[in-house]
Amino acid sequence: MLRCAITIDASRTESFSSNLQRLKLVRILIESRILVTQHLKIVEISEDKDEDAPEMPNIALSSRTTDRAFPLRLSEVESGINFAIFSQHATSFTLCLSLPQREKPAGLDDGMIELPLDPNMNRTGDIYNFLYGYRIDGPCEWHQGHRFDKMILLLDPYAKLVEGCRYFGDVSQKFTKSLGIYNFDSLPFDWGDNYKLPNIPENNLFIYEMNIRAFTADKSSGLDPSIRGSNLGVIEKIPHLLELGVNAVKLLPVFEFDKLEFQRLPNPRDHYNPRDHMINTWGYSTINFFAPMSHYASNRGGPLTASHEFKEMVKALHNAGIEVILDVVYNHTNEADDENPYTTSFCGIDNKVFLNFHTLQMPGNTLNCNHHVVMELILDNLRHWVTEYHVDGFRFDLASVLCQGTDGSPLNSPPFIRVTIAKDSVMSRCKIIAGPWDCGGFYLVGKFPNWDRWAEWNGKYCDDMRRFIKGDSGMKGSFATRVSGSANLYQVNKRKPYHSVNFVVAHDGFTLYDLVSYNFKHNEVNGEGGNDGSNDNLSWNCGFEGETDDCNIKALRSRQMKNFHLALMISQGTPMMLIGDEYGHTCHGNNNSYGHDTRINNFQWESDDVTWLEDNWDNNESRFLAFSHLICLCCTGFMIMMGEISFLAFNAHDYFVEVSIPSPPPNRRWLRVVDTNLESPDDIFPEGVPGIGNTYNVAPFSSILLD
Repeated sequence: MLRCAITIDASRTESFSSNLQRLKLVRILIESRILVTQHLKIVEISEDKDEDAPEMPNIALSSRTTDRAFPLRLSEVESGINFAIFSQHATSFTLCLSLPQREKPAGLDDGMIELPLDPNMNRTGDIYNFLYGYRIDGPCEWHQGHRFDKMILLLDPYAKLVEGCRYFGDVSQKFTKSLGIYNFDSLPFDWGDNYKLPNIPENNLFIYEMNIRAFTADKSSGLDPSIRGSNLGVIEKIPHLLELGVNAVKLLPVFEFDKLEFQRLPNPRDHYNPRDHMINTWGYSTINFFAPMSHYASNRGGPLTASHEFKEMVKALHNAGIEVILDVVYNHTNEADDENPYTTSFCGIDNKVFLNFHTLQMPGNTLNCNHHVVMELILDNLRHWVTEYHVDGFRFDLASVLCQGTDGSPLNSPPFIRVTIAKDSVMSRCKIIAGPWDCGGFYLVGKFPNWDRWAEWNGKYCDDMRRFIKGDSGMKGSFATRVSGSANLYQVNKRKPYHSVNFVVAHDGFTLYDLVSYNFKHNEVNGEGGNDGSNDNLSWNCGFEGETDDCNIKALRSRQMKNFHLALMISQGTPMMLIGDEYGHTCHGNNNSYGHDTRINNFQWESDDVTWLEDNWDNNESRFLAFSHLICLCCTGFMIMMGEISFLAFNAHDYFVEVSIPSPPPNRRWLRVVDTNLESPDDIFPEGVPGIGNTYNVAPFSSILLD
């Protein structure tokens, strides 16, 4: 195997570090001492020098038999730095390199060195080896799926840090290139002598789904502006998470993502851009999978700061007993499609290898996940986040795409799921959760290939909970099945109830408040003419669409929210709640608020004040269910302290139901802990209210918990 190496004359490195600026594709922060390899041949890059041009270093390309095709990333070697990148169909590569001045933020429009690489010297099979950065050329055969363009500067898929514009939402930077960074100065992160991983058993998880920026970006957070919306902002609000009783946060994407994609592309449904007011805040548009989102650094500190502070956040959460689960988006990249191409990395490196045009899920920018090169990249990426950042698990967005072959057909035993994830030693300690569906209707809830290892977002739990509690007929049996662990889905082989991640709402859909306040989506501000977002929300507005001053409707909505949450917390499985549901956050009926860096998505801290057996199975008109249950949960805040034996009843009728109360356990008496019909603060009383007789009159659309 051969390697292409760049070396810098030791006597010239100071001028190089001072005067060279920027690599248009991959920027490397390098200490001179690391790059000096005096034993290699030195050649001059340019024979003709402009007197006013900055002094340039002496650089040479080396082609010795010790060159390395692996690993597929930037790596330090004895004589310098080795870079390797895969492309099966490319015909030429050009290395682009720049070193910025020390203590100066990265600019994106300065000079660079471009070094053409010789395919005969610097290629090992399908692997090119060199010291960073690429322009890549290949066949101009679009009908064959190739998208090579040697004029475009491409980002290394394995770049561990990415530099771009440092101002979140600065539309003037919408065409700014994202640049890879390699830093030799950083010392190993100090996790602390007493630091340890929480290692929470799966059957004890309580997950809180949240977005790092939205959690503290609003001024109501009371944080210094320099840390609002940052990793450090999350640290400041850990006491709130502890008060809720959650022990895991599921973070919306934290990889470097394309926040300004809506600013560049016209809406495909129109000739102008009605989304030019929108900023991608959810993050489901990945630029690079290895780099932490640079905009989550405090005080616009950039990628190095973002990396360090992400570790600080994980460390603080772990010290508080809270695990960190990442939402990972391997189903597509930010590179759009042929109608509005925006090539940044994979598409220009080797479109036919990295992206899958045959997928059932979406066209153009879907990763070819079961190609061996892409599988290797994804597994390397997951291991990187586990070993470097100590994360505790992953939720795979639109995970059904992982079950499709390179021709787009469904696979019964997808190698990516079986070999690279379920049986990997590094991943063995991690929680692995699938979002078992995709945009093309490939729905695998309860049927996702799992090897008794994968958990799933239980979409059927969500649907059945919504139907029963809003009063649909014929749903009592389904409600009972979901509350008792969805055995019809997960009582297979060695799967357990905790493999069902139960939720009523999630980021993509109505918030809990909107679920009880809107019958229809209201997505006009998204600029897509109301064509985005789901039309099948299974919601009920309790008698009026949207905001109202009607006290009866508001009281009913409050009861319904508490009914949903009580059902979630007593259900067998892993509960997951959504950021803001603890106080009734509203997106004003927008069930797809992906592009709003406003209070539509941002947590409103000043509003944090919301409190929150029948056996007639053959009667489809029955909407009442009562049962006793063994519960072992301990929650605080708006949550509920629950004893060992509890009695619960859910009434989705529009009239009162008198239910017989069974005898309490020996030497015990029933205490009323929850009655969602009562006004706050009497509705939830953790210590319990005595005086429970042999019967209880359960109000319409209400639920009770006796302990």
